Amino acid sequence: MKVSISSLHFKADVKLEDFIREKVSKVSNLFDGVIASDVTLKLDQSTPNENKIAEIRIQIPGNDLFAKKQAKTFEEAVDSAADALKKQITRHKEKVKGL
Repeated sequence: MKVSISSLHFKADVKLEDFIREKVSKVSNLFDGVIASDVTLKLDQSTPNENKIAEIRIQIPGNDLFAKKQAKTFEEAVDSAADALKKQITRHKEKVKGL
């Protein structure tokens, strides 16, 4: 599965990119039909404290799953977005089984 990471207006370091790949791969292992994942990192200039935003889009057949979280660090934002995606994947799997 392909994970593309884009950071807007700054350069993400290798540790952060490895952390993101690890989190996203754990989430995508929950569902076999994952095609690709897109992660976007942004800095929000309007808020001084929790100004790190992580958006994760997981492409699956039929539709995409998306989570956007804001936190003090990118690691926290990615972690909470990954947790939200885990819940979405669980609901999607139950919905597919119910059909």
